[in-house]
Amino acid sequence: MTADEQQIDGPGPARGTWGRRAVVAGMATVPVALLAACSGSGSSGSSGSSGKASTAVLTVTPADGTRTADFTKPVKVAVAGGTLSSVTLTGPDGKQVPGQLAADGSSWTSTGRLSSGSTYKVSAVAADPSRVQAERTATFTTGAPAVTFLGTYTPDGGTTVGVGMPVSITFSKAVTNQAAVQRAITVTATPPVEVVGHWFSATRLDFRPETYWAPGTEVTLTLRLKDVEGASGVYGTQSKQVSFTIGRSQTSVADLAAKTLTVTRDGKVTQTLPVSGGSPQHTTWAGKMVISEKLLQTRMDSQTVNLGGEYDIADVPHAQRLTTSGTFIHGNYWSNPSIFGSQNTSHGCVGLHDAKGAGDPDTPAAEFYNSSITGDVVEVVNSGDQTVSPSNGLNGWNMDWASWKAGSAV
Repeated sequence: MTADEQQIDGPGPARGTWGRRAVVAGMATVPVALLAACSGSGSSGSSGSSGKASTAVLTVTPADGTRTADFTKPVKVAVAGGTLSSVTLTGPDGKQVPGQLAADGSSWTSTGRLSSGSTYKVSAVAADPSRVQAERTATFTTGAPAVTFLGTYTPDGGTTVGVGMPVSITFSKAVTNQAAVQRAITVTATPPVEVVGHWFSATRLDFRPETYWAPGTEVTLTLRLKDVEGASGVYGTQSKQVSFTIGRSQTSVADLAAKTLTVTRDGKVTQTLPVSGGSPQHTTWAGKMVISEKLLQTRMDSQTVNLGGEYDIADVPHAQRLTTSGTFIHGNYWSNPSIFGSQNTSHGCVGLHDAKGAGDPDTPAAEFYNSSITGDVVEVVNSGDQTVSPSNGLNGWNMDWASWKAGSAV
């Protein structure tokens, strides 16, 4: 007998009084008078009116008491010398896991998914050719998966973000079963709008609507990744739900030919600020870029963006990230104020005049920083450079809707 099987074949009394119960919904219950009444401590054999023990022998896999059952494998109940009349598999939530009875009544196999780290109870009843019952209960616990993956998401739950903020999920391991993983993730909006997922890579899945979110929209991300197989032998562990809110609508256009930043909030222009973009030698990416990070002060080192030792500034003020590769719109206190609005001199960022220490709220950089939230969109035009890759930052808005939907796995 293996560790995953339990066979019950000895005579003995059984608990309770049993009628022949249906295995699946819709089967009629057989009257108790047709079966032997039985009572006692619960072995698989039962004595009928003839005093004979049941010859039906029940086997349950995994066996009673198993603590690390494989949650990916079905539960099986088999009977020799009889026919199954009732099998139930109950999970920790009290709900029954569905199963399939073999046509000849000799076995039953679960068809519903099991959860890892959960305790289940099997109750089975069979009858031999003389209609003498045998019964068995077994309790087992499933083990945890050996290899797991997580999804790190943005934005955080409970935050208020701009109209351009996508839901972006980065997975800790490469996902090959992309359809299964995507089906386990939903992004819904109130008021309703179609939201579609797009795989940028085996480790990144973003969701967005066709156009920017409407102000005031409530967006809910639901992750039901627990026990979902993301790749062969690699399973998810998350089961959670988070919501965030879309705030006012603010979008900006940085025209690097005019060297101005025009800020529009809720349909009205609220700011026109002088800027300095990338020089002809270091042009700024064009396209729609979402503010993904706000830093009151940060260090910027040219070596981190493969520009050698051209600069290393320890306290760049009012910095707002636009791309993963290092494009920011930020304050600049070290250049002559006369360049803003007249020359493009940067190494690819968009700069606004600022004060050292980020302590002056009246500078253009501070004004823009304080009016912005993550998820706001800054569109760069007339920069002399190509459109930024949609995967470089949270910048999927640079992909048309048909192409976006083509990247969905479902």
